[in-house]
Parts: sequence; structure tokens; C-alpha cells
Amino acid sequence: MAVVAAVMTGPGMGAIATVQLCGDAAEDVLRKVFRRKGDRPFDLNESRVLLGCIVEAGESVDEITLGCEGPGNFALHCHGNPLIVARIMELLRRHGAQAVPAEQLLAGIWARQKMHDAISIEAKLALAAVKTIEGAAIIVNQVKAGLSEKIRQWQDQLDSMPLERIATEAQDILEHSEPAHLIISGCSIALVGPPNTGKSTLLNTLAGREKAVVSDIRGTTRDWVSAEIHIPPLAATIIDTAGLDATMAAPSSLDQAAQHKTAAIVERADLVLLVLDLSQSVEQLSESVVQPLVGRRVVTVLNKADLPPRLDSARVPDTLGPTVRISAKQGRGIDDLICTVHYVCGVVDFDPPTPVVFTDRQMHLLKALRHSDSEANVRSILSDLLGPPGALRSP
Repeated sequence: MAVVAAVMTGPGMGAIATVQLCGDAAEDVLRKVFRRKGDRPFDLNESRVLLGCIVEAGESVDEITLGCEGPGNFALHCHGNPLIVARIMELLRRHGAQAVPAEQLLAGIWARQKMHDAISIEAKLALAAVKTIEGAAIIVNQVKAGLSEKIRQWQDQLDSMPLERIATEAQDILEHSEPAHLIISGCSIALVGPPNTGKSTLLNTLAGREKAVVSDIRGTTRDWVSAEIHIPPLAATIIDTAGLDATMAAPSSLDQAAQHKTAAIVERADLVLLVLDLSQSVEQLSESVVQPLVGRRVVTVLNKADLPPRLDSARVPDTLGPTVRISAKQGRGIDDLICTVHYVCGVVDFDPPTPVVFTDRQMHLLKALRHSDSEANVRSILSDLLGPPGALRSP
């Protein structure tokens, strides 16, 4: 089989793009353009997932995750800038690969390797929408290791393994899937708090550009403003909201509509950054600020640390998560804030081979497995999880 390459993701700008390289001499082509992280030696055995760079004339073109999916079959997950993708494709072409449409390449893979299990196909589809290189590594690891390996272990040991242990391990997978989802699909972060605490300044600092209008007038942000940031392993959408203030929500007013919109954004957000003014008293922590955040994933940001402090951080309720002192205006404490965001989201040192679910179908079946008390039913669920493409029609 001649060496062929195809862009598997859609056209245009995206967070991640996937280039597939296949053929009898695909490994030879790959070794000419890929360098493992740290320039360490590497093998390209099936099921390996490597971090490294595509290089041209000794210079890095882009950092990628390389998935070794079978003999002569490799997936290069790079950043989604079309210029980067085009450069990688041209580099592969110069080293002997023929550019073909994605459909033609997939047909060849499936015919050659008999790749017919549901998780493999779901992984291919999921990679088209993944937000980060780290997320791509998680998905690639589920095909031959991760989730697939765990399901095969359950199948092999079903006669001797207590069903309660399978249920416990299924619950662990569902819990690990929550931070994995944030890495794979992106994270929405709402900036909330009383008016004039520096939310817009913080958004601008995180985004690295002036995105929100910043002033000292209470209630400047009546509508929401958002920005995309990359804080590996997370791709995050930061949303600056109207200040939480019950006194502003007069009936039939624009401020009332803004307050309602803020509440809706908080409800949908994966994480809330509650921004308080460290130079003001604890009275800013009113019931209208605290109550909407009960039960949410929260980090309390004590802003304006460049001014004399008046707020005692010990007065911040534990329900409002860990506290971080920053000065958004001066850019102080931002690294500590990002580290705290990673910790609260559970993504610190997340290991890509950790078994996780990454589709609704898989989650539905894992939840059913968690509650199953029949060996026959467990065996059927495991078969569906790892089953043929027809299993994709299951709920």
C-alpha cells in the first residue's frame, strides 16, 4: 500500500486538527519528520501514544500527539491553525506521502485492519471536535488501552470477579470522565461578583488583550463578554458577566435582564470565578452574591491586592472554594490562579491512559453497568461497549 495522508478534521480554524498517515512505508516517512519530546528514542509499536514535534530542517513546526493505531497507521494530532495543517501535509508530501480525501483513507484503513469496534470509530469521530492536544491524547489512549483495556479485563475476569467490584470500577471511570471531559471538550468559566470588583480587568488580563470595557462606574458590564484562552491542559471560554447586585434588578429594567442572564450563565458554567474586591469590606459578600453559587465549582478571587486590604479572607465561606489573591491590574497572582483552576477542575497531571468515557453512548452503558446485579446483563453491556459499529445505534 502506498503511503497516503489525509486531514481528518473539518476545514477552517479549530483547536485541534488530525492528520492520518498510512501505508507500508508510513513509519519511514514519519521518522523523517517526527521528534519525540526531549529528543528521546522511540518505537512506533501499536497502541503507543507519544508527545513530540513535527520538525523541518531541525526546526519545530508544531507540537503534536502521535497515536500509533496499527502497523503503518498513525494519527498526528496537531494544533488546528490551517496554515500549520497545510505545512505538515506539504512536509509529508515532500517525504513521499500522497494526499488523499479522508473518506478514501478511512476506507483503506478499515479494509486493511478490520477496525470495526465501536470505540475505535467513536474515537475517530470525537477527534474532529477535541479542543486540546492533551484531550486528543486521552481519546487516542482509550482505543487500545484505557477504556477498551478495562472492558476486556472485565470480560476476561467476569466469572471470578464480584459484580460489586465492577460496579465500583465503573463508578471510578465515570468520576474520572468529568475532568477528562473538560480537557477534551473545553471548559466554560464564568466571572461573577459584585459590581466594580475588577472582573473585566481580569478577563482582559487572562485573554491578553482588551476585550471588555473597563471603568470605575458601577454596572458597566450589563451584558456578557467572552474570550477564549488556553491554559494547558484546558481550553477555556471566559465569560465576564454583569455584577451580581439585587439592588440593580429593578422590575422591567435592563439591569434586571442582565441579572437574569448572569444567573443563567452561572448555571451552565463548568467553573465560577467569584471576584471580590480585597480593598473593600465583607459586606460585598451579600446573600444575592453567595446564594447562586451554592453547590457550584467555585474559586474565590480576591482582587486588587495592590491596594490596602480590608476584606478578611477568613470571612469567606468554605462553600465558595479556595481563595487566591491577585492584582488583575498589575498581573500579579495570575499563575497561582491558573494553578488553582487546574486543581479545582481535577486536571492536574491527568494521565491520558486513565479509562474514561467520551460519548453519551458509553456513559449510558457505564451507568447501567454500575447498577446491574445480573452477570448475564453485565456480559451484554460489556459486549455493547466494545461491540461492532451497530452498537453505535444504542442510546
